Amino acid sequence: MNREEQVRILIDYLKKENTGYASLADPVDYTGRRRLLRSLMNVRWPGEADPEYTRIQDELLKEEAEQKGIVEWGQLPTIGGQFPCETIKNVDKISLWRGDITRLSVDAIVNAANSQMLGCFVPCHGCSEQSASRLFCTMSWLHRQRHSLGGRNSAS
Repeated sequence: MNREEQVRILIDYLKKENTGYASLADPVDYTGRRRLLRSLMNVRWPGEADPEYTRIQDELLKEEAEQKGIVEWGQLPTIGGQFPCETIKNVDKISLWRGDITRLSVDAIVNAANSQMLGCFVPCHGCSEQSASRLFCTMSWLHRQRHSLGGRNSAS
């Protein structure tokens, strides 16, 4: 299955899942369809999805990530190496990254979030946490993260 087919299947699934999206016109080109998929993924509340959807989504996102190139944590320079300073703790363990955070293979990314710890739900808004946490993370991962926070709706 190629990317065109993957994107079409994923859009169809999300449109069927929420009948309010049934009237959305399908764009004529791949770029438009991929943007529509991003929008639908961004506004979907985290939750379980059909296993077939999850499989296709995971394949698509993995292919896209590999195409961009993954940056391993060991390749990132530490702030101690860039900005020698004796007053900051752990300078050998903190890195600053300027670029596409979806390329990073790291344990954590400190980034913006809202009081629900879920990030932005505005379609194609372009905010930084949306690009990583809503576009390139699977719906099942977002659901697990919300569940691990006790399903809370606001920060304590």
